[in-house]
Amino acid sequence: MVTKVTGRARASATILLAMLVMATVWTGVQASSKRSGNASAPVTWALPAGQTPNYIFPLIPPSVATNTAVYGWEYLMYRPLYWIGDDGKVALNKAESLAYPPVFSDSDQVVSIRLKPRMWSDGQPVTSRDVEFWMNELIAEKANWWGYSPGFFPDDVTSIVYPSAATIRITFNHSYSPSWILYNNLTQIIPIPQHVWDREAATSSVGNYDLTSTGAQAVYSFLNSQSSDLDTYTTNPLWKVVDGPWRLTGYDPSTSYSIFEPNPAYDGPGKATIAKFEEVPFTSDAAEFNALRSGSLDYGYLPTADAGQSSYLKSHGYEIAAWPDWGIGYLPISFANPHTGPLIKQLYVRQAMQHLINQTQLIRDVLKGFGYPTYGPVPAQPSSQFSNPSQDKNPYPYSAAAAVQLLKSHGWTVHRYGTSVCSHAGSSANECGAGIRQGAALRFQLLYASGVPALAEEMEALQTSLSQAGIAINLRQAPFGQVAGQWSVCSAQNSGGCSWEILAFGYNYTITYSPTFYPTGDILFTNGSPYGGGYTSNETTSLIHQSDGVAGISALKQYDQYVAKQLPVLWIPNGDNQISVIKKDLTGVLPQDPNLNIYPELWRWS
Repeated sequence: MVTKVTGRARASATILLAMLVMATVWTGVQASSKRSGNASAPVTWALPAGQTPNYIFPLIPPSVATNTAVYGWEYLMYRPLYWIGDDGKVALNKAESLAYPPVFSDSDQVVSIRLKPRMWSDGQPVTSRDVEFWMNELIAEKANWWGYSPGFFPDDVTSIVYPSAATIRITFNHSYSPSWILYNNLTQIIPIPQHVWDREAATSSVGNYDLTSTGAQAVYSFLNSQSSDLDTYTTNPLWKVVDGPWRLTGYDPSTSYSIFEPNPAYDGPGKATIAKFEEVPFTSDAAEFNALRSGSLDYGYLPTADAGQSSYLKSHGYEIAAWPDWGIGYLPISFANPHTGPLIKQLYVRQAMQHLINQTQLIRDVLKGFGYPTYGPVPAQPSSQFSNPSQDKNPYPYSAAAAVQLLKSHGWTVHRYGTSVCSHAGSSANECGAGIRQGAALRFQLLYASGVPALAEEMEALQTSLSQAGIAINLRQAPFGQVAGQWSVCSAQNSGGCSWEILAFGYNYTITYSPTFYPTGDILFTNGSPYGGGYTSNETTSLIHQSDGVAGISALKQYDQYVAKQLPVLWIPNGDNQISVIKKDLTGVLPQDPNLNIYPELWRWS
C-alpha cells in the first residue's frame, strides 16, 4: 500500500545563524573558489523547511516519520532489502538492492530471498541474522513503526525461516500478487546489525535477546532510548556501524544540520568522490532562496513564490529541474472528530467540498505550473505499470452550482459567502444526515503548517472557494511538527484524541508511495488505519485486499475508481516534490528519483 505516508510537506526556510557559525557553509564566492579544481569538495543540500530529521534507529515511529527523515537521511546509512527507484522510474533497482530478485513459489504464497555478499562498515557481513533481527524487532514493536497498518505487513507473514546466512524464506497467509509482495512487503525489510545492536543496555553484552518477544521489546526500548538522545548521534558506537554509502559525522540537535562522510567500507554501487554531504536546515522560504542567491547552496529548491526568479539563478550558475514524485495530493479530513465528524461522514458534504476545489487554478496560480491534478488514490504521474486511464477524468469537476445544489437537496439553507445551516435535520435522503442537529453550521477548522507563503496562499484560495456554498473554513497555522503530529492520533477507535478537522502539511500535501510503492491504500484507507482520520468502509477495505491479492492490477484499477468517488480525503493538486536548483557543475543528480531517494554517492563535481 501506500506509505506513510510519509507525511510530506513542501516547505522552505531560513538558515539558523547559530548553525551557520558551526557549519561549513560559505558565501557564493567562497564556495565556488573552494570547489574549483577540487573534485572532492563537499556538497550542500537544502532540507525542506521544517523537516528536521531527529531519529536514527531505522524502526521509525509515526510521530517523527517524514519523507525527508526516511529517504533523504535514514537510507543514506541503512539500506532496505529491496530498492525501488531506477533511473527516474518506479521500478526495482537490482544493483542498489541488498538481495537478488525474489523467487516465488506455492501459488505465490512463499518467497525465497538470497542476499548479496555485502558488508557492514566494521567489516562484518550482512547476513540473514540481520534480517531476522529486524523482523523480530518489527513484530514485537509494530505499533511503534510508521509503516504499520493492522492486517498488513508483518501481520500477513505466517512464518520465516533462515536456512543459511545468505537465504531467507517467507510464507504469507494467502496467495498475493508478486508485485504487491515485492513492492509493499519486501521493500520494508531493513537489515540491521544484530552483532552490535542486540543488547538491552549500553553496559550489557550483545546476545540473542531478540529471539523472544520479551527480549525483543527490551532491545527496542534500549535502541529507542539511544535514538532519542540526539546529542550522541555522532559519538554513540551503535550508530557508527552502517551498511549504506554514508555515515553521520556531524549533527546539530537543535537544527538537524547534518554532515555525512563516505563509508569507506561501502561495497555497493557507486563510490563517493565528494568528501562530505551536508544537509542544511531552513525555517522559511525567504532564507533558503537567499542562500541560493548567495551561492552557498549547491542543491536547493526554488520556492513556488519565487518561481519567476529562475532566470536569475540560471544566469548565476544553476540549472532548474522539476522533481515530480510518485504520490498524490490531498487534505486529510477527520471522520472521528466528535464535533465535525458527523458532517464529514456525509458523502454529499464531501462531494460539495470537492466540487469547490479548483485544481486547475491552484496549479496555475499557486504551484506556478509545477504540478498536476489528483483525482484519485493512484498517481497519474510519472507513468508506470500501475497507471489507470480513468485518472485523467475528474469525477467532481469544479462547479459552485453543483456544490450548492447538493447541500440544498439535503436540507441545508445555503448562505453563499457566509455559513450554511441545517434546516431539515434527520436521516432521510432529503435531510442533513445522522448526527447533524437542526441549525448546525457547516463550519470547519483547517490547520496548516506555518512558514510557507505558498501554502498560506493555497489555503486562503480554498477558504474563498468553499465559501461559495457557505462552507466556512477557519484557518489556523502551527509549526510543521505540530501539524504532522496530529495526523496519526485520530482514528475511529481514538476519537477522544482527535482535535483536528482538516489538515495541510505543506504547500501541497502529498502522500508519496514509498517504501510501499504499490499504490493501494493499505495504511491509508483500510478500516482501522492510523492515517485515515477514522474513515471506515468495508467496500474500500475489500477492494484494497483484492488489489493486494491475485487479482492484482485489474483490482487496483477498480479500487482507484471507487475511492476517487468516495472521497476519504479531499483531493488537491499534486505539486512537484520541489523545483530543484542545482549547480551546473554538479553532475549525476538527474534524473531525480520519483520515490524521493537521493544518491549523493553518485554525484560528481565536473
